[in-house]
Formats: sequence, C-alpha cells, structure tokens
Amino acid sequence: MRIAGAELLKLLGLPSAWIAFVIGLVVSPAIAFLNASTAVRAIENGTGAVPGGDAGYQELAFGVLGAIILGVVAISSEYLTEGEESAGTRQVTTSLTAVPSRTRLLAAKTTALVLTVAVLATVTTAVTLTVTRVVLGDHATSLTADTAPRALGVVLYWVLTSLLAYGITLLTRNGVIPLTVLILNTSLVSVTYLLSRVIDAANYLPDLVGARMFLRDFRSSVQIAPVTGGLVMTSWVIAVLAVGVAVFRRRDA
Repeated sequence: MRIAGAELLKLLGLPSAWIAFVIGLVVSPAIAFLNASTAVRAIENGTGAVPGGDAGYQELAFGVLGAIILGVVAISSEYLTEGEESAGTRQVTTSLTAVPSRTRLLAAKTTALVLTVAVLATVTTAVTLTVTRVVLGDHATSLTADTAPRALGVVLYWVLTSLLAYGITLLTRNGVIPLTVLILNTSLVSVTYLLSRVIDAANYLPDLVGARMFLRDFRSSVQIAPVTGGLVMTSWVIAVLAVGVAVFRRRDA
C-alpha cells in the first residue's frame, strides 16, 4: 500500500493531472447546463420537446476526457527526461530503482489511477446530474430504480476508459499518440460511431459498447444490454493491459 500511496502522490503532483481534474469536473456540468437551459427555453417557446432519459448522462460521455488524460500521463510522465541535475535521465529509471519489481510498480500505478478516476467520476456524475435536474425543474425525468446503476455505470466507464488510455500508453511510451486518438474520437469526430453506422461489429468497440452501461436512447441497429456492455469493455481493457504489461516487463526502461 505504501507504493500505491507514493504513486498516488506522484500522480497528484503532476500539473497535467490537475488540468485533467479541471476538465473532468467542468466539461460535463457546463455542457449539461447549456443543454438543459436550451431545452427549457425551447419548451417554453413551444418549439421543443421534453428531454429524454439520457439528459445529464450523455454529457458525461464528454467529461471522460479528464479520465483519458489521467490514464495517459500516469505512464507518459515516467518517460519524460528530467533536468540537468539528474543527468537527463527519465523518471522511470528512478521509479524502477525504488521499486525493482515492474509488476509491483504497475500494480501500484494502476491502483492510484483507479482510485483517482473513481473519485473524479463520482463527483462529476453527482454534480452533472444535479445541474441537469435543477435547470430542467419540472421537466426533469423522475428518479427510478435504474438511476443508481446508471450512475455506477458512468463511474465504471470513466475508470475503464482511463485504464484503456493507460494500457495504450504503456505500449507507445509517449502520450501524444493515445491523447490525440482518444481525445479526437471522444470530442470531435467519433470514428468508432461513424464506423458503427456501416458495420454492426463496430458497436462492440470499447468506447461504444461501454457507453451502453449508462445511455439508454442509443441509436443503433444492435441492442446491447448494460451488463453486456460493461463486460465487453472490461474484456477490451484487460486485453490491452495484458499486452502493455507484458511489453513493459520485457523491454528496456
């Protein structure tokens, strides 16, 4: 646990990690506020309908950018060259000197990442759903027995997405590629979603299938249950992490 604690402090000490926290905490509530406000005005003007059951949840799919950044920097920071006082070495050299077992080091890093993202996702989910309900007022969807499982699905989605980014970065040892690919696919043009419109199998790609854990009004010809979506995304993450860990253990630091 001491190693995990040290890795947690190391992660929280990264400036890029705090940028990730801000993005994670601000993006989803901000978009939810704008969408809900627009919906209320449209309803009052008689030009819009009451938002569906995904109001608040769909915005959380954008806030996952913060989790992606955390997953990437948790590893990419190890490969940044340090200052002249350390002879231009990389952090990973120091980390492996302190913890020679690469398996234990990765286990500690993974634990720190999961805990951090889980807390971030929990807070952001609560804030986003609260903002949505407050702004929509009487137009908000009533709370049901499905509300808690969906909120849990969001947290799990964020954690798994961060681990996916983490695993890819283990392979690349550089944050540029995973950040570019994952952020573009999440925020601007979702290549996986466009692909799913022409190829049914693309619905089982990690980001799309994982979103089934909390989104219900998903436009797709393929019906996937929330539990199935979670299991499939978890399988993707385990596979990527397994390859990443194997490569990290075998190649030079």
